[in-house]
Amino acid sequence: MWTSALAGLGFGLALIVAIGAQNAHVLRQGLRREHVGAVVAVCAASDVVLIVVGTAGVGGTIAASRTLTVVMTVLGAGVLLTYGALAARRAVRGGETLVVEPVPVAAGAAPGGAPLVAVGAGAGDPPAEAAVDGGAALPAATGDGRVARERGGDGGTGTTATGARPGGRVRLGAVVATTLALTWLNPHVYLDTVVLLGSVAAGHGDARWWFAAGACVGSVVWFTALGYGAALLRPVFARPAAWRVLDAVIAAVMATIATTLVLDLLA
Repeated sequence: MWTSALAGLGFGLALIVAIGAQNAHVLRQGLRREHVGAVVAVCAASDVVLIVVGTAGVGGTIAASRTLTVVMTVLGAGVLLTYGALAARRAVRGGETLVVEPVPVAAGAAPGGAPLVAVGAGAGDPPAEAAVDGGAALPAATGDGRVARERGGDGGTGTTATGARPGGRVRLGAVVATTLALTWLNPHVYLDTVVLLGSVAAGHGDARWWFAAGACVGSVVWFTALGYGAALLRPVFARPAAWRVLDAVIAAVMATIATTLVLDLLA
């Protein structure tokens, strides 16, 4: 019983730890701290459903249907290429960074003691912007000593203390829709989770559901760790260049997976 559960845990982790569409998306959302709980929940719940379906023996039906395989592959390749193209565009355009922490600034003073000079502020109003050291722009300090942040048109965070402007916050619905598409329209998910894992689970006989339970635990643990553990890398991704590298890697991975799917279909 416990042997099968541990085997399922190890096998499940072996299947999902490698970088892929899901993991790249979870990592990116974790770094941005955008709807991480929703993304983790969708990925983990989807994996649990697929593991249960595979353990129940549905994987053989999927593998035996040529039409279903072709449709899934074409749709999956299209989704991966689209996501990869968006990542490639971000890598080329750049300009994205993170607000790691609010920067405390004493009211009326800039770091190093230089005075803040209000620009275009009315009498009695807090300065809308400040210029220091030869005109370099800094966000104005609010009454409580924290740097004021501009808000983007979509409600996202605006400028940071260095004037860098991160990408706008994406709505929950759009993030969930992307997560669902990268999960349920990706043929690799079915091949790995439903077909392969289901076949291995069947080899455990009466203990196959313990094997499935171990694999489910592995998925929940992995996606939770990836989504929330990504915060440890936020200082690195405070630099726009790091985002460009990440998006370039994501674009390459998506293109490679999509190409492999199509080539396997034509083989």
